[in-house]
Amino acid sequence: MKAAVLRQFSMPLAIETCPDPVPAAGELVADIHAVPVLPYSDEVFANSRPHGLQLPIIPGCGAVGRIRSIGPDATRLKVGDWVYCDPTFRARDDAETPDILLQGWAAPSVGAQALQKHFHHGAFATQMLMPMECASRIALGADDDPTRWCALGSFLVPYGGLLASGLRPGQTALISGATGHFGSAAVAVALAMGAVTVVAPGRNAAILSDLSARFGNRVRTVQLTGDEDEDRRNMAAAAGLIDCVLDILPRWRRTHHPSAPRQWRCVPAALSS
Repeated sequence: MKAAVLRQFSMPLAIETCPDPVPAAGELVADIHAVPVLPYSDEVFANSRPHGLQLPIIPGCGAVGRIRSIGPDATRLKVGDWVYCDPTFRARDDAETPDILLQGWAAPSVGAQALQKHFHHGAFATQMLMPMECASRIALGADDDPTRWCALGSFLVPYGGLLASGLRPGQTALISGATGHFGSAAVAVALAMGAVTVVAPGRNAAILSDLSARFGNRVRTVQLTGDEDEDRRNMAAAAGLIDCVLDILPRWRRTHHPSAPRQWRCVPAALSS
C-alpha cells in the first residue's frame, strides 16, 4: 500500500510503499477514501504540540473507507461496507477507566503508548488496520462524496459532552465557545438531540449571523463584549432557565468568558481539544 510516513519531526511526510496490513480477530482493514486534515497538523508533525507519537508513523486522525478484509469474529460488518473510522480506541482490559488512544494521532498516557505499539498507524494511507468496534457503517449512495462524511469527527466531540450532560429533548442548552470549530458543531448537535433552544455566545459576529441563518429562532446568539457582567446579563436575557452548559473552549490561559449565573440549572460538560 501507499502511505504518507512521518519519519522525523519537522520534516515533510514521505510517500512510501508499506506492507499491507492483515487483520486478526477483533480487527479489520479499510480501504481509505477520505481523511480529514486537522488545522494544527503542522504543530503535531513538528512536535511543537507533543502528541506522544512514536516515529516512524503513518499519521491521520479518522477516515471514511470501505472494509477490505475483516477478522473471523465479525458478525455484522462485511467486506465492502462503507464505514466511518473513529480514531478513538479504548483499551479492552478495563471497561470502567480504559486507556485511550487517538489512532495515528495522540498517545497521551503510558497505556496509550502501549496501545500505539500495535494500532500504530493512522489514516494517511490507502489502507488502515483498526479495531472492529471503531468502524461504524454509513450509507453512502453512488453519488455521495465520502469527504463530506469526514465531518462526523467534528460532531462526535460535542456529542460526547452533550450525551454525558444528560441533555434531553425540550431542554435549553448553552454552548460556551459557539463560534469555534467544535462549538458551532455543538450547536447543530444540540438541536439534533432535541434542544428547544440553544444559546450561542461568541465573539465572531459573522459566524453568529450564520448560525442564526442556518438554524432559525431555536438558536439565540449572544455577541460577547468582553464585559463579564454585561455578557452574563445578555445570556440570561436570551434564555432564562438553562438546563445544560457545554464548555467547549480550548485550554487557553485567559478566556475571560463569563460563568453561568447561579440561578441557571447547569450540568457542566467541559471538553478540551
